[in-house]
Amino acid sequence: MSDIPSAEFMKELNKSIVEEFRANGGKVGGQFEGADLLLLTTTGAKSGQPRLAPLAYLTIDGKLIIIGSKAGADTNPDWVHNLRANPKAHVEVGTGSYDVIARELPRDERDALFAKVVAAAPGFGEYQSKTSRIIPLFELARA
Repeated sequence: MSDIPSAEFMKELNKSIVEEFRANGGKVGGQFEGADLLLLTTTGAKSGQPRLAPLAYLTIDGKLIIIGSKAGADTNPDWVHNLRANPKAHVEVGTGSYDVIARELPRDERDALFAKVVAAAPGFGEYQSKTSRIIPLFELARA
């Protein structure tokens, strides 16, 4: 039995997180209480439709960083595929929202920054240890 939650479970969880985020000015409780969360809207790589995902983010060296961890699963989260196909996206942070351009960090830059990610949020190091894939990092810059 895998400890990775089902797609249906994640869809429902994400829906409830989005609703709570929007109702409370970007704050949520439960397992994400106190975490820095944003809502990322990407364009579906195949569908061309908007795709919404609540994500933890970190600000490191003045850069807004999102982490494609998927809790250490062996596949990337869907939003990674979508950003690789179309780096233009939209974020909601707190009560604000704006358009961004995503840049996937190249391996050397990613590796240097990942140590800072793990120092700030050790769970991401645990996720990396669960999978053989390299967990991607993306910088989101205002468009």
